[in-house]
Amino acid sequence: MSFMFNPYPYNDPIAVNHITAPGVDLSTVLTCPNCIKAEIKKSAEKLGRGVIAIDGYVTAPFALLADMAKEAVEAAGIKAEVVCTRSLAKPAAELAETLKEYLPEDRAKDPVLLYGKIWDKGYRGLMDDAKVKALAEKAKSFDGITIIVGNGALCPELIGLAGYRIFADITPKQAVLNVKKGNYLNYGVDEPLPFKAAMRRNYYVDFDQSFNLRKGLLENGSFDLYIAADDAENLKAMPYETMKALLLRATDYPFRCRPVYLEGVWGGYFTMKERNLPKEMKNAAWIFDLIPMEVSVVLEVGGLELEFPYYTLIGANGKKLLGEQCVKDFGGYFPIRFNFDDTFHSSGNMSIQLHPGEKFLKENSNELGRQDESYYIVATAQDAKTYLGFRQDADIDQFLADIKRSETEHTPVDYQKYIYAVESKPGVQVMIPNGTIHASGRNQLILEIGSLTVGSYTYKMYDYLRKDLDGNPRPIHSYYGEMNLNRDMREDYVKANLVNGGKRTLRSGDGWEEYVVGECDRLYFSLRNEKFGEKIEDNTNDDFHVLTLVDGEEVEIRSKKDPSLSFTQHFLDIIVVPASFGEYEIINKKPGTVIVEHKTMLKR
Repeated sequence: MSFMFNPYPYNDPIAVNHITAPGVDLSTVLTCPNCIKAEIKKSAEKLGRGVIAIDGYVTAPFALLADMAKEAVEAAGIKAEVVCTRSLAKPAAELAETLKEYLPEDRAKDPVLLYGKIWDKGYRGLMDDAKVKALAEKAKSFDGITIIVGNGALCPELIGLAGYRIFADITPKQAVLNVKKGNYLNYGVDEPLPFKAAMRRNYYVDFDQSFNLRKGLLENGSFDLYIAADDAENLKAMPYETMKALLLRATDYPFRCRPVYLEGVWGGYFTMKERNLPKEMKNAAWIFDLIPMEVSVVLEVGGLELEFPYYTLIGANGKKLLGEQCVKDFGGYFPIRFNFDDTFHSSGNMSIQLHPGEKFLKENSNELGRQDESYYIVATAQDAKTYLGFRQDADIDQFLADIKRSETEHTPVDYQKYIYAVESKPGVQVMIPNGTIHASGRNQLILEIGSLTVGSYTYKMYDYLRKDLDGNPRPIHSYYGEMNLNRDMREDYVKANLVNGGKRTLRSGDGWEEYVVGECDRLYFSLRNEKFGEKIEDNTNDDFHVLTLVDGEEVEIRSKKDPSLSFTQHFLDIIVVPASFGEYEIINKKPGTVIVEHKTMLKR
């Protein structure tokens, strides 16, 4: 499940990657409706008769695109007929019955119905076979062009019909905002669902199907025209070959994603000040700088600004970005996620919580990955602490009894009697294997780094009887929490293994050092610091690096082979260095200061 129910509608103008693209014909990027229609008209003339298919990510402006395509086809003197893929869905009642297994309604286990099971039967399982067959026969006999439009138009059951294929992409944040505005009806549903129910259905069915379809199209190059469709009034389209070339060029550089900002009941103010966020925001609780499923990448090239979902970038050139071994190990998914949690000068702690492991997620949610985490303390104020594991003498059975009582009777719990706390100071790295009870306390900014979890399975055990920003009691998930709780994570183990564990120097030289700040057997990534005055050199060796500037003002990350391939990084920027980047150096742009760069990479 994603935190992206309530992204703040703000596009960070600083998070833009300025690149050059020699050899890429930017004149093929179409930035006006008439140009896009002309491109479709040209393709229709070449096609003569047959099928134009328009698919896209969930909430793409299909009605607008269908009208544009119909006008273009008819302008070519060819008859046009539009068929929406929604007409191919199984009856709503039948589909709802089928999906009960995937969207269960057991409020004893899941009080506000957040969780479910990923739909694994593709669009074929959502569509009526007879309707699909009838459409294929009708399209083949139609003396003109059939325009099949909507989610699933390029699914395996339909893609073979299409002589010209269009994909309209939407960034994850915009998709959620579109749903929130009421601009989306879940596939196969006759009436709009309440927002939270629609988002649950989206996560386990609609978003996942659309994501997988796009992933396959990108990997196989199976479409002709790509449309960046976040802003329906300012569509930007380009041939597949142009999109592919631009995204390949983007990963010649280190790059930054465009963050997503979310308010929260425990949100703080450190990031709001550092990044000059809108004063209208209540606070900044979560800062999704590199949650792969949630962020986008903005390119500025030749005066054009183009925004792509991060996974579109990965789908177009996964091996170059991730490295061949990573692609093999994680199936083309970016295996680590990064965000900041800001409780600086906030009203309270994050919830006392824990996360599940791989086996539980697979068996119960048909979900990919696992949910291990880590916290790196970036900045603190008075009395900051991080809760991690149980006190040595804690009565865990009594703790569970207390939180279950609190869940139903709304009674306070003396959580500090049970949960061990680490003093938070900048530079402290704690590791949080799945099942470990934990929380970030108030008055700190932490860099949260986690393992591959497509969504977020946070089982809140105690939340101080708080209400959410809408005034509703925050949900507690003691049922799932108890099932996943690792009781062995007590104070002695935590201190010996999970706080700056495995700390050691890896390499050093005149004025620089790279050292481990956190490694343990339970986590598959290595957490390091690179500390230097003037500069430090490194090499990706076909594994991506992720660099966060946690102390210092400004550095330049640049290729040693071609210094023009560079990124100027500022405090708190999270930068991806692609696996193919090779030898590079980080240059301190503020002489006389000391830089600390937090580096994350896969353990090898």
